[in-house]
Amino acid sequence: MGFAGSALAAVYFGANLQSCTNERVSPAPTNLTLDLTASENVALKNNGGYVVKDGVVIAKSNTAEYIAATLTCSHEGKNQIMYQSDHFYCPAHGAKYDNTGKGLNSEGKKGIRVYTTSLAGNILTITA
Repeated sequence: MGFAGSALAAVYFGANLQSCTNERVSPAPTNLTLDLTASENVALKNNGGYVVKDGVVIAKSNTAEYIAATLTCSHEGKNQIMYQSDHFYCPAHGAKYDNTGKGLNSEGKKGIRVYTTSLAGNILTITA
């Protein structure tokens, strides 16, 4: 194959493998607070709504509870977790997690980290 062919193969395979590498792992929050009256948090007024802040997905479940989980998917470390009305979901490969972080399919079998939420007036606090 020679040096030129080896270099070309390294560039080709390196570019293709990059899409499967892990992204930055989101750090655990320490007293992350959200003002529920702020316009950037309006999605949290509706059951199934969510926002992302500082590497955390904060959602209002269908039972009107506030829940929070890491933005980082356990399947391949993609920072793409979102909330879909009653579960956390990663669109990269379809990993699904329940509201407690437990995996709901083979891609989500490792689960994700969830955080404690507490509400005082209009201030929602998320802690690791």
